[in-house]
Amino acid sequence: MIRDIYFSRGCIATFCVVGMYWGAFGALVPDIKPMMGLSDGAFGTAMLVSTCGALMSMWLAPWAVRALGVACLPILSAVLATAYLTPGLAWNWGSFTAAMVLAAMASGVLDVAMNARLSVLEGQSGRALMSLNHGMFSVAYALAAIGTGLARGAGWSPFDVFATLGGVTVALMVVMVAAPRITARPATDAPGTGGALPWRLLIPAGVVVMIAFMAEQGTEGWSALHLERGLGASETGGSFGPAILGITMAIGRLSGHLIIQRFGDIRMLTLAAFIAAFGAGIAAWAPAISLAYLGFALLGLGVSVIVPIGFGLAGRAVDEETKALAISRVTAIGYAGFFLGPPMMGLLAQALGLPMAFTAVAVLLVMIPLGLAPLIRSRS
Repeated sequence: MIRDIYFSRGCIATFCVVGMYWGAFGALVPDIKPMMGLSDGAFGTAMLVSTCGALMSMWLAPWAVRALGVACLPILSAVLATAYLTPGLAWNWGSFTAAMVLAAMASGVLDVAMNARLSVLEGQSGRALMSLNHGMFSVAYALAAIGTGLARGAGWSPFDVFATLGGVTVALMVVMVAAPRITARPATDAPGTGGALPWRLLIPAGVVVMIAFMAEQGTEGWSALHLERGLGASETGGSFGPAILGITMAIGRLSGHLIIQRFGDIRMLTLAAFIAAFGAGIAAWAPAISLAYLGFALLGLGVSVIVPIGFGLAGRAVDEETKALAISRVTAIGYAGFFLGPPMMGLLAQALGLPMAFTAVAVLLVMIPLGLAPLIRSRS
């Protein structure tokens, strides 16, 4: 694992950049909403609007990766750090929505770039690196959520938190620049590649990733509010919701490689989805904070390996020439859930309450073992 960390350190640094910003944002939601004067529905709508920009940027991301070349990861990380300063400066629904569109677009392009680069590293090294790198994302997410909770208790504003993360990003950019410069095949729809993609497998794999992202991001964005508003947790206690999710996702992903080798992708996918759904149900209707923490822990353990499995299935379904393109397309499909999760939670919370919103997450997760996993098995 140490060798794999060293070999993929440039990608790991990038995964950490994305993870820490989303971890901080999830922990800051209880502060951001009242600062902007947003209801649950208005906050969810703002996140939904940002989805459009994110999806467009992700579909065009392969061209940005090709134009920036080997320097794409540090450059796009700097863009993300700059974009995330804007939510801390917003003052109403319109300015917050515009700020989240910028942040979502920057995050979407960087997400495609780092997964495509990682796919090339996997092909060149012959090592499975997806779970490891996604696990480091979760580590960064958890640390950022915990740190943000402590900062909130000390009176820091959202802008103070995002500005501090900007300094951390600069340090991680040094790691990216110093890492081996891998020249990846550009992920483009060049003649002879786009038609070769096995869409019958890539589409259900993308839907699996989308559901996992919806569960992950919906919980990240609303778990703190659920704990504080529904169960009376303190600011620090509320921030432990997304922090526990990040910690258990890190544990699941870092250990997932060995478990997947023993049980196989499809069996592991089925088991993980059931565990995540069970955890979401516990968190939704827990009568005490401790049980809600347990639910979020089970949700994190289960959902942790679903996204790496989806990317792994996509990468193994194509040859080296189309590997990066296939993963970028699965990411584009799946990333819809990354931004549909919070608005879905917001709209359901406005209409039915947060417990029903988390119940909807459980229902979505059950769709994976009951329908999508058997479909992927039959088409593999």
